[in-house]
Amino acid sequence: MSGRLLALGLAVLVLAGCHREADQAPGTLEYDRIALPAPAAERIVAVHVRAGEAVKAGQPLLDLDPAHTRASLDAALAEVKRQKEALAEGVAGPRREDIDKARASLAAAEAQARDARSYLQRLMKVAQQEKDAVAASDLDRARANAQNTRGQADAARAALDQLLHGTRSEQLAQARAAVDAAQAQADALRVTLGKLHVVAPRDGRIDDVPYRLGDQAPVGAPLAIELVGDRPYARIYVPVAMRAQLKVGSTVQVYVQGRDQPLAGHVRLLRAEPVFTPYYALSGDDATRLSYLAEVALDRPSDLPAGLPVHVAPAAP
Repeated sequence: MSGRLLALGLAVLVLAGCHREADQAPGTLEYDRIALPAPAAERIVAVHVRAGEAVKAGQPLLDLDPAHTRASLDAALAEVKRQKEALAEGVAGPRREDIDKARASLAAAEAQARDARSYLQRLMKVAQQEKDAVAASDLDRARANAQNTRGQADAARAALDQLLHGTRSEQLAQARAAVDAAQAQADALRVTLGKLHVVAPRDGRIDDVPYRLGDQAPVGAPLAIELVGDRPYARIYVPVAMRAQLKVGSTVQVYVQGRDQPLAGHVRLLRAEPVFTPYYALSGDDATRLSYLAEVALDRPSDLPAGLPVHVAPAAP
């Protein structure tokens, strides 16, 4: 009889433990994290903070070598100046000396065309007066030369007209666009140069500085990770048996390992989909192992460290 009573008592304890686990969501305390990515693949030349150190907004954290970015910025500024000068040249139009040169070229080309045309006319007249006095090949060359010089004169006249009409509006628009593009490139490099001096974006505490003095982190790699906010939050995994009791805004009790009294909080996020395994892949007792990621905000500020294990239960009605 005593053995049966002992077994019954153990079964009751196991069922009670299962019931308690079903009404509790385990997790850890976390802070909002800000990762400060490397804006350029440059060598770290100064580290001003250590992991665990409290920082204020705007406080220097790290410095990257600015030499390469500064040189690129100088080149970009020089390109801006070149494009502006090209635009100014287009706005001003052709110089008077270039127009005079084009007029002189036109006059010379027309003189050659007249001479070639006169020579052709003389040959044709002689050929008409005396048969076989002029070779057919000479007449063909004279005719080709007259056409060639006439074409050169037309080209010289078109070149002069182009100078007299000035720069086209489309060319000026392209020149202005080139100036804007060069200026945008210079502005982007100026921003990147400023980012090489890494500062804290908010008040908080440095969680990690992954790279050391002299390292060269790739672009986008986190140079520093900062924990921000005046209180942590609980990231928990809600069991399926407890899921129906909670919704966003629900009041809960947060039990922290090492503290006797629970902390009041409320659910600020609750995922609709279970983590790790979709519900349709489970059946029978396996479905009871589903859990849903949730976040619980504490109602009052706290200086508890991140990483502490917690469990969350619905608040008593």
